[in-house]
Amino acid sequence: MARLLGALGRVLVTLGLLILGFVAYQLWGTGVFEARAQDRLRDEFTAAARAVRPPTGTDPTVPRTAPPPPPSGDAVAVLRIPKLGLERAVVEGVGVADLRKGPGHYPLTPLPGQRGNAAIAGHRTTYGAPFHRLDELSPGDAIRVTTLAGTYRYRVTDAGDGRGHRIVSPREVSVLDPIADPDRPGEWLATLTLTTCHPKYSARQRLVVQAVLDPERSDPAAPPPAPTRAEPPRLVDAGHAWGSWADRRVTGAWGAAVAAVGGVWWAAFRRWRRGWVRLAGALPFVAVLVVFYAHLERLIPQY
Repeated sequence: MARLLGALGRVLVTLGLLILGFVAYQLWGTGVFEARAQDRLRDEFTAAARAVRPPTGTDPTVPRTAPPPPPSGDAVAVLRIPKLGLERAVVEGVGVADLRKGPGHYPLTPLPGQRGNAAIAGHRTTYGAPFHRLDELSPGDAIRVTTLAGTYRYRVTDAGDGRGHRIVSPREVSVLDPIADPDRPGEWLATLTLTTCHPKYSARQRLVVQAVLDPERSDPAAPPPAPTRAEPPRLVDAGHAWGSWADRRVTGAWGAAVAAVGGVWWAAFRRWRRGWVRLAGALPFVAVLVVFYAHLERLIPQY
């Protein structure tokens, strides 16, 4: 009985360590993926900005016409929030694969700098957690966005009770609606909406920050693009991506590989109790384990 309890204890300790390792991978390991994607996106955006640079002598008071939005997952802007020390390249799209690279622009909303409500979503706890501190913004705080059409400065608006954010249900898609410009009948205000999951480590609600363009400190705002689809944008629900059956099969295969490599490592160390055996077995085990974690995280919600 004592031997059985000892074996059970070792199994539970091992499972606990594997779970802790996966939590660490979620909180920090996914950030490595996001950082690499961000480096590539910044390079792409810089190259695209050079290609569309306006000719010398262009009237700065005339809004530049931005090129069509890039394909989903490509760089569309650079977002800077000085108060939070945040600078991220923004990708086009709010799918699971898009938000792993950084904040994503809702495709059915205008681009920042255009009249209407430009909307951007981002993770709060994984993949670099770009919007982790979004709730710290206050009315009047600056948000800068650079697109291929220019650089635009927004000011966070009061969401009520002096706060710069509000909490809404995932069904509250009205936060993505454009706002009428009181000074220009028939036109929309140039606004920016940032959304993320709330509370932290959950997707039960959405935290929303809205800001209005500061025209005196921005390039001229462009008119909104002609609508290409009739359906309204959907408030992104990044927290409920459970993966496909194909992902589950691949993850199961890598889980079996982890068990096999771990079993061989354990058996070898039981037979040859040498330090070099422990080290030699640790290297392939950790390599296979990291790949398993990378597939496993595709099957669970990302917030």
